[in-house]
Amino acid sequence: MYLTRHTTPNDSQWAADGNFLPRGLTLSSLLSLPAVAMNAALAALPKGEPATGDPLTPVEPNVEVWGAGVTYLRSRDARKAESANAADVYQKVYEAERPEIFFKSIGWRVVGNGELVRVRQDSKWNVPEPELTLVINAHGEIVGYSNGNDMSSRDIEGENPLYLPQAKSYTGSCAVGPGIRLVGPQDMSDLTIQLQIERDAQMAFVGDTSTSKMKRAFQDLADYLFREMEFPHGVFLMTGTGIVPGEDFTLASGDIIHVSIGGKTLRNRVA
Repeated sequence: MYLTRHTTPNDSQWAADGNFLPRGLTLSSLLSLPAVAMNAALAALPKGEPATGDPLTPVEPNVEVWGAGVTYLRSRDARKAESANAADVYQKVYEAERPEIFFKSIGWRVVGNGELVRVRQDSKWNVPEPELTLVINAHGEIVGYSNGNDMSSRDIEGENPLYLPQAKSYTGSCAVGPGIRLVGPQDMSDLTIQLQIERDAQMAFVGDTSTSKMKRAFQDLADYLFREMEFPHGVFLMTGTGIVPGEDFTLASGDIIHVSIGGKTLRNRVA
């Protein structure tokens, strides 16, 4: 089942496989349920008219987005290269049992498909990070995934690892969408992730990877996130990137970023 959220005259409304679900239904209420109960509830709901209205990010305003880093070998190498003074930090994280996990965005700051992302004005080296983004319920169960773009300022993070929150979290730094594919983690183990960056009607960068290349298991990341932390409305977790443009590339205003996973594409223009 594929869930999407759409604008309506009064608020927003969820749809399943292209047809509206009953008004008033929220993702937060669904994610408060155990996975078996959530799937049963969705199967029992009546399906209405074909969904209309502009697409919205599937992240509701009160839901948090977190991130995990250095989960792919390519990400480790890129982080070491940008952080000459602290390269061993990322090697240690890559090899450690405990993953790097950080807060990315609150839901009301997240942008959806077709909306604008941004680069920081005080940064000169900016890249998108295409990431499979887990959808996790209040009980710590992975119930699906979405496409995510973890916009990052590589020069700020490279200057000092303690600047990670500034490099990762700012207005327009987090895009998730277009919807949610409801599947278990076993169905995410070998998904192709593609990144395309379009500039002046030409492709400035093209790359791909697979979730099979991740060092860490999805459930392990979810379990660490839920250690000493509660998410009564559920949570989204970006799982790190295996695609990083070279050191000679930085995003520019007007670039169009395409993040494709499982036949769905998240598309955002750089403001």
